[in-house]
Amino acid sequence: MDMRIMDLDSPLFSTLKHMMDIGDEGTDKSINAPSRTYVRDAKAMAATPADVKEYPNSYVFIVDMPGLKSGDIKVQVEDENVLLISGERKREEDKDGAKYVRMERRIGKFMRKFVLPENANTDAISAVCQDGVLTVTVQKLPPPEPKKTKTIEVKIA
Repeated sequence: MDMRIMDLDSPLFSTLKHMMDIGDEGTDKSINAPSRTYVRDAKAMAATPADVKEYPNSYVFIVDMPGLKSGDIKVQVEDENVLLISGERKREEDKDGAKYVRMERRIGKFMRKFVLPENANTDAISAVCQDGVLTVTVQKLPPPEPKKTKTIEVKIA
């Protein structure tokens, strides 16, 4: 979207700003306001880039998970066809009394959800994390067998 033409008084801009403000302050208890969890998850999903590749026999999801160990990453299937990849990077404990002068590396929750195609085999999913890059492979189901033509014998009455 070209930001030069976006009106700062537009309903879209004010709604986005309102959602971001709620996530940071948490003081707005409006009935129509999204929950803190929803806002946190939306921010996590927006900040977690992913690549998706389709191969003849599989789908591959590649997600950057910098600073996370494999035990800090969850790969789950929910509602039978939604692939959920999540994790959380926490601030390191400073035991030597050091203070941050600048903190630019992202901390917090990482999350992405993908609706899997009908031919995805949710029983054949593997995940490997190497050098901060998570690769999740979902095998495809074999194509259904074409229905064979059934010949009916015609009897003479």
